[in-house]
Amino acid sequence: MKTKFCNGGEAEPSPLGLLLGCGSGSATPAPGVGQQRDAASDLEPKQLGARQPRLALPAPPPPPLPLLPPPPPPPPPADEQPEPRTRRRAYLWCKEFLPGAWRGLREDQFHISVIRGGLSNMLFQCSLPDAVATVGDEPRKVLLRLYGAILKMSRRLDTQELSLPAISAEIAEKMATFHGMKMPFNKEPKWLFGTMEKYLNQVLRIKFTGETKMKQLHRLLSYNLPLELKNLRSLLESTPSPVVFCHNDCQEGNILLLEGREKSENQKLMLIDFEYSSYNYRGFDIGNHFCEWMYDYTYEKYPFFRADTLRFPTRRQQLHFISSYLAAFPSESENLSNEEKAAMEEEMLMEVNRFALASHFFWGLWSIVQAKISSIEFGYMEYAQARFDAYFDQKRKLGV
Repeated sequence: MKTKFCNGGEAEPSPLGLLLGCGSGSATPAPGVGQQRDAASDLEPKQLGARQPRLALPAPPPPPLPLLPPPPPPPPPADEQPEPRTRRRAYLWCKEFLPGAWRGLREDQFHISVIRGGLSNMLFQCSLPDAVATVGDEPRKVLLRLYGAILKMSRRLDTQELSLPAISAEIAEKMATFHGMKMPFNKEPKWLFGTMEKYLNQVLRIKFTGETKMKQLHRLLSYNLPLELKNLRSLLESTPSPVVFCHNDCQEGNILLLEGREKSENQKLMLIDFEYSSYNYRGFDIGNHFCEWMYDYTYEKYPFFRADTLRFPTRRQQLHFISSYLAAFPSESENLSNEEKAAMEEEMLMEVNRFALASHFFWGLWSIVQAKISSIEFGYMEYAQARFDAYFDQKRKLGV
């Protein structure tokens, strides 16, 4: 489920909220990228208590001995295995997100062992059996780390704060850092259209029992969504946009303002919740973020959100974000003239505004599906209508 509709609950995280590392190392989150606990093992992490280092007793008359840390916990036995649910999920994640031989790996061939079970993190080694040859340059071993809860005091941003220049610039910087991460996953950008096609197939089969929802569904289906998706795909395939590791849900509820750093010029924000993260088109991540400026999910009355299309960032606000984003990649622009930099920004403007269409279409379909399956009290059909209204409005503005 989409975290912003959980009314404070925790959504089921995806494997991309975990960080996989190849060989003996591990991929680490970029600065300002939060870490979240995965629910894979059903084991609640212990609270970090006040474990104090042991004190060595001073022996008179010699000077006191230094403070000594407690001895590290003994490593788990070499043959220790995670519980079955964790093993199953680890296998599916490796099979889905790692390339080459991992794609055809059978579950009975999958090797996993516990490296460390800490107070807040757990670390596993996942590997191919010796009998399975690699296909390309995929790793034979990876580390799967389940992170504990975020302990930094913080609060989520409000929708209105997204447009503050300093906040917007730092979000752009954090997103650029996220996009620069190299993750050992399949880098083909299948997530966006693959997921939309899956949602659309579900939408076309949905039946509601209530008359109100049926009328709402019929109105949405009258837009000929299969044809719209086909045309959208054609438009975006003709729109250059680099494939990067995307957050895919960079909205105010997934951006933390760290306590005590509110007045800092930078490094006061942290991205969290990687439920939808994947390799995807850069334009989608930025365009989706711009769309989120319009939606406030804290409204306390039905449908529990407010939409204000006038809050979509202006050209000036978009250029402020884009220039801050590009500044995070100095090696790519330091030798460009001012005219070349301006041309690059103009190209990104077109890119992200076209991909904003995909954001509306994606979350519109998603919301129709949620209206059928979710037990959360939220106006999903109203939200779907709001997103498709914005989709057609954006098409008119772009003249496509």
